[in-house]
Amino acid sequence: MSIITDAFGEGPILISYITAGDPNEEATIEYVAALIRGGAKIIELGLPFSEPIADGPVIQEAINRSLEAGMTPRKFFGLVSEMDHGVPIVVMTYYNIVYQYGEIPVESFVSESVRCGINGMIIPDLPIEEAEVLLEICNENGIDLIFIIAPTTREQRIEKIMEKISGFVYVQARLGTTGIHKDVSQTTHESLEKLREYDIPKSVGFGVSNSNHAAEIIKSGADGVIAGSVFVDIIDKGRKEGIIEQDTVRLLEEKARELVRGIGEGVENNKS
Repeated sequence: MSIITDAFGEGPILISYITAGDPNEEATIEYVAALIRGGAKIIELGLPFSEPIADGPVIQEAINRSLEAGMTPRKFFGLVSEMDHGVPIVVMTYYNIVYQYGEIPVESFVSESVRCGINGMIIPDLPIEEAEVLLEICNENGIDLIFIIAPTTREQRIEKIMEKISGFVYVQARLGTTGIHKDVSQTTHESLEKLREYDIPKSVGFGVSNSNHAAEIIKSGADGVIAGSVFVDIIDKGRKEGIIEQDTVRLLEEKARELVRGIGEGVENNKS
């Protein structure tokens, strides 16, 4: 069992996403610490790429800010190395970066990930049919390659993914890109039902922003809640409104605690 799968050992968890380097590297370290204090059991860190096809406007803007501030893959790895996180770290990026980093395509990126303490990868533009090289290198190095199951993913393709996946399965709550939404899509329930037979943690993301969302997702059978845009939005508002850094840190921690409370409510609902 992997370190990432182990994180689900005591019940459903919160997985928190932010973009590395937004607005700067020092702030990212503080934000990650705040999310962990708030109860996040896995941190998903975005490594910025200029064409983020899976990300909505909120995260796209964060990616642009990070790139403008000078974030690069090399700086990203240095940043992760500096973190005293104590929870699994998952990098979310795109295959072009993985392939072009270092002297040996793919292998250099994975080796550097291992060196700095990364435990898993999410590469949304890499289909399972083209993932063999990365899968093999990740397996050799003890890194989980996590795939996204969309509402439109057919049963045959789900089977292919589930044969290869490790860590957890990322259940896309709705069609489209990431972002903040008012409700939990009905497709979330349908996707979780399709995956019920598979013995791997199932975590739902895309649109999660409050405790009610978290509770409903866990009540529907998920093992984890993934939230990103809601945290990135707090960071962006802090920047735009001139909020001092300590207050942004506090708001991130409070939002994480709110989502963890919602997860707890979902667990209790399942018991009743």
